[in-house]
Amino acid sequence: MTASRLALFDLDHTLLPLDSDYQWAHFMAVTGRAGNPEEALRRNDELMQSYAAGTLTAQEAAEFMLGLLARHDPVDLAAWHETYMADVIRPAITPQAAALVREHLAAGDLCAIVTATNTFVTAPVARAFGIPHLLGTVPAYVAGRYTGRIEGTPCFREGKVTRVNAWLESLGHTMGDFSRTFFYSDSMNDVPLLEVVSDPVATNPSPPLRDLAEARGWRVLDLFADATAGGRTYGAA
Repeated sequence: MTASRLALFDLDHTLLPLDSDYQWAHFMAVTGRAGNPEEALRRNDELMQSYAAGTLTAQEAAEFMLGLLARHDPVDLAAWHETYMADVIRPAITPQAAALVREHLAAGDLCAIVTATNTFVTAPVARAFGIPHLLGTVPAYVAGRYTGRIEGTPCFREGKVTRVNAWLESLGHTMGDFSRTFFYSDSMNDVPLLEVVSDPVATNPSPPLRDLAEARGWRVLDLFADATAGGRTYGAA
């Protein structure tokens, strides 16, 4: 039976009360796996500030974030990611976020995470939420190693629309096949995808997105308003 509704979720600061990309880079830096720890932490903070300001490009992010993957053997990366999931991500998954996802899954909706964060970092996170489909920025992988480059279209800004449409086409669908299409996001970077769904939901929105949502009559969902996030920055007391 074909799903009648489509539910798309941004990940960072939407389903998670943190940024999984930033936290992964922080984890790698403080465990000494990102080169000079002070330099890596500084660069990580700079990229986060650029993202929040809306000036970050996919290539700038890739040079640092995907460069962390290129430094190491994938077997080691996988082992470290298990620790990262246990110490940082799973404690940050709130009952509110899990319930939102379960509601859409129980309704039989076609569900996917659509995130700019690379799929190495986010594939285990999608599994933890029970979401069967993941669209993220794909790190190129050649001859058993990550190359530090992006494969295909980055899943970022307008690229999210491109990637969603291509994914739906691969399933034999278009956006118009669904009775309702939802997208949950916190960020102004996601306005291109919010504008093409029937039900845009500004979720834990940044102040500019909250203002835009209120001006356009979009639903605003403060998913973590009553939640105390269990996650933490790795290495913090």
